[in-house]
Amino acid sequence: MLGAVNNEHELLCSSPEWAEYLQTELLPRLLNGVELGDEMLEMGPGPGGATQLLSRRVPRLTALEVDPAAADALERRFAGGNVTVVQGDCANTGMADASFDSIGTFTMLHHLASDRQQHAALAEAFRLLRPGGVLIGSDSIASNDLHHFHVDDTYNPIEPASLLIQLQMIGFQPVGITVGDEITFTAHKPRGSPSEG
Repeated sequence: MLGAVNNEHELLCSSPEWAEYLQTELLPRLLNGVELGDEMLEMGPGPGGATQLLSRRVPRLTALEVDPAAADALERRFAGGNVTVVQGDCANTGMADASFDSIGTFTMLHHLASDRQQHAALAEAFRLLRPGGVLIGSDSIASNDLHHFHVDDTYNPIEPASLLIQLQMIGFQPVGITVGDEITFTAHKPRGSPSEG
């Protein structure tokens, strides 16, 4: 699903500065007042900038990564802890319905090549959540600078209005979206809802 990654982009996403931004600014904002439960899935962790903090917030974290090399690196990094790394596709995980209390996706959706793939990943998150579970996430706002930064890389920014509509159509309720320097969102799977999205 992911295209080739350019070196500049890869260096930023794997940098200590990016991990610090995720762990000290973005995630604390997103996680404030959110109950993650016991079982969490992180979709598309890449080099694991958010994984470190998430692993301290839940008893069991599953990191689902499409890139085999990144998945192997994550497995080595978190070996012996509460993180299980799975190499696979976030739009078609093969995991059982209602497996997780919470799901997170951080600056990953724009790496999915089509709107259809983005929708499939969001619908898969709905299927995988237990009733009452929560999807939290963030992504970049479209800009010329980011377009140029992602040269030779998959870059399909999601529009905030489209994201809201998709989440509601899939069945998430309530949905909260904040648009600032990036898009952040929280979407709940209603209690008593079916697992299929």
